[in-house]
Amino acid sequence: QVQLVESGGGLVQPGGSLRLSCAASGSIASIYVMGWHRQSPGKARELVATITNGGRTNYADSVKGRFTISRDYSKNTVSLQMNSLKPEDTAVYYCDASDGRIRLSWGQGTQVTVSS
Repeated sequence: QVQLVESGGGLVQPGGSLRLSCAASGSIASIYVMGWHRQSPGKARELVATITNGGRTNYADSVKGRFTISRDYSKNTVSLQMNSLKPEDTAVYYCDASDGRIRLSWGQGTQVTVSS
């Protein structure tokens, strides 16, 4: 089993920055892809960004150029640097891990609120 714990959410003004982190533990050798998703009230959960073990990244069009996903393999963490935040980025952000075919785990979620 894989366990994921997120941290780093909070309240930020429009145009500001936040950095989210997700620490993985357990059967980490089975992880191939890690990613971030988000869910706003009344909306479906959506993909934000993913990164493979080889460092290949993928981003939602809405965050390209503003968000950066990265992994620290020595610490088994994945991070999401979020810059130029907009009110529409407000959501609960979830970390996930998969073996490339099957999702192994979700984190518990961390709230990000962008508001003046």
